[in-house]
Amino acid sequence: MAWKKVKIGDSEFEISSTHYWLAILGAIALIVVITLLMSFYQVGANERGIVLRFGRYRTTTYPGLRWKLPWGVDKVYKVKVDYQYKEEFGFRTLRSGVKTQYSRSQYTDESWMLTGDLNIADVKWIVQYRINDPINFLFRVRDQGGTIRDVAEAAMRFVVGDRSFHEVLQTERREIAEVMKDFMQETLDKYNIGINIQLVQLKDVHPPGRVRDSFNEVNRAKQEQETAINEASQVYNREIYRADGEAKRVVQEARGYGINRTNRAEGDAKLFTSVFKEYLKAKDVTRRRLYLETLEDVMSKVDKKYFIDKDLKGIVPFLNLTGTGVVK
Repeated sequence: MAWKKVKIGDSEFEISSTHYWLAILGAIALIVVITLLMSFYQVGANERGIVLRFGRYRTTTYPGLRWKLPWGVDKVYKVKVDYQYKEEFGFRTLRSGVKTQYSRSQYTDESWMLTGDLNIADVKWIVQYRINDPINFLFRVRDQGGTIRDVAEAAMRFVVGDRSFHEVLQTERREIAEVMKDFMQETLDKYNIGINIQLVQLKDVHPPGRVRDSFNEVNRAKQEQETAINEASQVYNREIYRADGEAKRVVQEARGYGINRTNRAEGDAKLFTSVFKEYLKAKDVTRRRLYLETLEDVMSKVDKKYFIDKDLKGIVPFLNLTGTGVVK
């Protein structure tokens, strides 16, 4: 049996030629296995694989099991393109869920801002974005996260500095978020960083902690003042509208009464004129007809009637005529 001398460091060993070749084959097999393991990689469902060959961009691979050249010839960077990233400013979330936990640390260096009316506002906001160009995202900017945060902070300071504290706190929060989103997207497009801003949202805006109690007291006083003014305005408006409605009602009733009386007078006058015209045509006949119609109307309302001849003499002096009609 042939023996081979193998030197490892300062030690020298003698092994049989059979064991020597077995060791060589084992080493080759190990290298082959390692080469195979280094030749395949997995791209996730929401990822893109950016392959570099000797440091130069080679190709972009999609989800699934992929192959590459091993031993550092090809290098793969995996980028989540269907994932929504989030940056928080002025606060940090430790654990999200039903009861979200936030860090107790203060981040006033990024949240304190000077408003247009020279007040200090403590602004907390979030920025959400997605990567739409993984190649530019990886290689156009060295520090992608830091660049996004710097641009977001600069945009917020620019927008807040152009408005009053009241506008930032209440009236223009949505507009501020929209303007800031457009400003960030325009700036990052100039950097060609390959991201798309999805959302900018102001989470909380309030004065710094040292003056917050005084500010809240002032706000409460203003709210009470506005409440009193609104209540007085409601009473005023209610009484004014009631008096105005009553006046309009009286005027309308007066107008209606005037119109009614005028129409009735005009009708009576026209009736009288028409009757008078007919009377002039036949005075005797008309006079007799009016006399008879009147007599008919009167006599129809009397239950008992006594007719006495005007020439009759010696009428019984005690005739009881109570409740009866007597016609001469």
